[in-house]
Order: sequence, then C-alpha cells, then structure tokens
Amino acid sequence: MIMQKTEWFNRKFPVIDDNGILPSIIERLSGTPARIEEMTANLDEALLTLKRNEKWTIKEEIGHLSDLEPLWLGRLDELVNGLPELRAADLTNQKTHTANHNAKPLKILQQQFRTQRQLFVNSLTGLNDEQLNNAALHPRLKTPMRIIDLAYFVAEHDDHHLARIREILR
Repeated sequence: MIMQKTEWFNRKFPVIDDNGILPSIIERLSGTPARIEEMTANLDEALLTLKRNEKWTIKEEIGHLSDLEPLWLGRLDELVNGLPELRAADLTNQKTHTANHNAKPLKILQQQFRTQRQLFVNSLTGLNDEQLNNAALHPRLKTPMRIIDLAYFVAEHDDHHLARIREILR
C-alpha cells in the first residue's frame, strides 16, 4: 500500500510567528542540494529520465526546483522592500515543461540548483530583524506571508519534490 500524499495545491501552510526558528529553516534550505546529490548518486540515465503516469522524471523534478529559484528570490526581494503583494507563480509550470531537463547532464542540473539555492540562502542570512517582520499577500493562498513563512514554504516545496523523487526510486 502506498502512503497518500497531499497534492501541492491542496496544501495549507501555518503562519509562523517565531522568527527565531528561521536559522533552522535556512539550514534545511541549504541542505537540499546535498540531499538531491545523495539521492541521485550513481543512478543510470534510464532511471533519471523514467516517466511514470505522465509525471515528471527525476531530472525534471531537479530542474523544476532550479526553475523556481528566481521566483523565491523575487518574492524575498518584494518582502524586504515592503511591497503589499508577492508576485504570482506560473501555476502551469511552463518553464519546466519546455526546458527539456532530461537532455541535460545530471551534474549540470545539480550544480545549477546548488548555485541558485546558495543565492537564496545568502540573501536570507543577510537580513535584519526589522526586515523579517515585513509581510505581503501571497497571491494564490490569499494569506499574509512574512520572510519566515516564505522560507518555510520553499523548504516544504523542496521536500514535496524530494518525496516525489523518492517515489520514483521505489
């Protein structure tokens, strides 16, 4: 029996009122590239590009995480600068669908994600307490989101896709 997994767009996210746990969330975010590398070490190309049930392949899952890093950085910038609403995501994931991640070497996909994620982590670690209290409306969830909520959201998004990779590996 396969464990049920809540679809991403059905997820609910708690409001986090303790900025003191942000360092732990940042640690989780900074560890995602290493977790991906460990999960995909020594996998052959056939498994990396295996398509099941019209869902993304392992390479597409990794590429998707890279595809969204500019969104996370943009939202962080909007929060830091006190904008009232965060930019919307492309809910069709067009960038991932057209990127042809399966044609790219795994090491390139891994390195692209590692480099982009480091930018996000560096931006988070450079913030001050005043900036951490800024909030903006999340366009899909229609709830206020602060920087810690964004960081948690991104960490949960990472884990959602890592769990999908784990499903493929089973």
